[in-house]
Amino acid sequence: MVVYAAQGDPRRSMALLWRTESPDVERPGPKQGLSVELIVETAITIADAEGMAGLSMRAVGDRLGRTAMALYTYVPSKSELLDLMYDKALAELPASRDGDGWRADVTQWAEDLWDFYLRHPWVLQISQARPVLGPNEYVVLEALVKILRRTGLRPVVLRRLVSALYACVREPARTASETRLAEKVTGQSGDEWWYARSAHLREVSPDFADRFPTLTWMEAGHAFRMEDETVSYLEQEAREAFELSLTVLLDGIEVAMKAE
Repeated sequence: MVVYAAQGDPRRSMALLWRTESPDVERPGPKQGLSVELIVETAITIADAEGMAGLSMRAVGDRLGRTAMALYTYVPSKSELLDLMYDKALAELPASRDGDGWRADVTQWAEDLWDFYLRHPWVLQISQARPVLGPNEYVVLEALVKILRRTGLRPVVLRRLVSALYACVREPARTASETRLAEKVTGQSGDEWWYARSAHLREVSPDFADRFPTLTWMEAGHAFRMEDETVSYLEQEAREAFELSLTVLLDGIEVAMKAE
């Protein structure tokens, strides 16, 4: 399920994200016991546990012992709530790195982002076609660009590398998170599903080796064998794809640096 963020009123959404106006308005009568921060934190807790499917204004209100209507004074709609959740979650990521060199720092940046995605898999359902443009989103981006600037490459090259690095982490992390979710939703582990179906390949395609000789060659070379039996095959595959693509990308950056 793809979710598009940044769909609420632009002025109100950006004001809430950047805190240019007080998010919690004083009201007459008894203290409400609510705040934008509390609502957002509660929504993140729900999304972490139940995914986007379990997230609604009513669900957040129920968790807080309030009606959904009581939340709208603080957060105008679910669209704004989603923006705030996304940006709030990104605050977990380090704002800067200054370690043993640009390559080590980019690697750690990518590792932190990988762990972040697996902690908050619902974030991966938020399409990048509509950026939230919140402050923490820019903090994470600033941290990466600051590291990459040490390579000496031109700004236009760095901009493309930023996109490549996000994709390098995001897509394998999506596969890993969906693999975990599939087991929860279907009640069948990834390996159980895989072995149950792949076992019938010879039955339905006795000429498989002739039809797909290159894949058969890879299989003979143990290309599909995973070492850790405690982690599902597809999750290991995703993790290894992430590590290898990151290494290849960083190697390419070093080549580009020498060509400058």
